[in-house]
Parts: sequence; structure tokens; C-alpha cells
Amino acid sequence: MKFKAEIDVMPHAALLDPQGKAVTGSMANIGLPQVSQVRIGKHMSMELDAATESEAHEIVDTACKKLLANLIMETYTFSITAL
Repeated sequence: MKFKAEIDVMPHAALLDPQGKAVTGSMANIGLPQVSQVRIGKHMSMELDAATESEAHEIVDTACKKLLANLIMETYTFSITAL
């Protein structure tokens, strides 16, 4: 079966996010002072073949842990849908 995974990787909430802080500071400059606490992360999508949704979940989880996210500094979430 073919599946599609949508993956979000974000910095840990306790860590400083310099990109997010810069964007937050710039919001007032473009007339949006009500925006605060911007956090910047990564979004990835991938297609994969697996026998079951459970197997697809394991494959994506392994990819995140071993390659896509730096677990010391980042967290990840993902969703899987059948194609």
C-alpha cells in the first residue's frame, strides 16, 4: 500500500528560537503588533510503501528519529494517510 506522511519538526519549547524571535520582532513593523511567540520549524511530506498503516507509522518514526529531527533540540509530530 502507498501512504503519505506529513511531518512537522519544531524546536523544543524550552529552547531559544532565534528565527522565530526575529520574525516576532518584525511583525510590528508590518502592522501586526498583535502577533507574538512565533516559532519556526520544518514541514516535510513523503510518500512510502508499507503493508499496513502501522508499518508506515514505524517507518516514518524511524526516519524522524534517525535523520529528520535532532532529538536533542527538536520535537516532531506526523500524520499518515493512505493514498
